[in-house]
Amino acid sequence: MSQAPTPDLRAAALEALREVIDPEVGLNVVDLGLVYGVDVDGAAVHVRLTMTTPACPLGEHIARDAEERLRGLDGVGEVTVELVWEPAWSPDRMSPEGKAHLGWNG
Repeated sequence: MSQAPTPDLRAAALEALREVIDPEVGLNVVDLGLVYGVDVDGAAVHVRLTMTTPACPLGEHIARDAEERLRGLDGVGEVTVELVWEPAWSPDRMSPEGKAHLGWNG
């Protein structure tokens, strides 16, 4: 028996991604600006995620955490988390909350 996706599945996915913390900076991937896209097609969720640098040793760990949290959402079927590197991440992608958390004014 398949459960129909909720109308706000994209919003729920973004909220779940706020629980994925980059342990190096103690900030969630949404406010850090690492989420490049969340696409929902029925019950399938596809997330494009980047790291602050391609050399980040925690990239696979963070991607797995994101996938696990998305799979735990009601109405989610297939989950794909894709690590992407273009465009390169910059601090400009951070939310005002993320910048405040890190003590950055601007």
